[in-house]
Amino acid sequence: MGAEAGQRPGNALPPAVRVHGRAEAEAALALAGPRGVTLLSAPGVPPGLFLALVAAAARPEVPHRVMVDCADAPGLALAALRAGIRLLALAPCPAFAAVAATAAECGAELHAAPPPAFEPARIDLTSPGGRNKLAQWLCPAG
Repeated sequence: MGAEAGQRPGNALPPAVRVHGRAEAEAALALAGPRGVTLLSAPGVPPGLFLALVAAAARPEVPHRVMVDCADAPGLALAALRAGIRLLALAPCPAFAAVAATAAECGAELHAAPPPAFEPARIDLTSPGGRNKLAQWLCPAG
């Protein structure tokens, strides 16, 4: 993937986990490896709500990035920037260039698509098998 509008070249994101609730954020942070984790919102989640969820689950010793998936809603992307979020995904839309310019002014990274992400909604993260799958995603062997 090349550098996109507002994206810093060579700044690879830690593995991403799609977060729908606090338990998923807590599990991702608990199992994150040394690179940390990118906590990715569900598409269209209000930025303030997502920030509150992440704050409730946060572990200061675990490196993590917060990314809001704005789907194709430029207004949501602007609200995320106003909320202080500096990592966004916005699908190409007529307002993408304007949002990209605003993101650049804020020092934010804007991606045209969210990164590949682990989807824990279909997995029981309270079971050893579910936690093992998440751990393998976050810290692949190799």
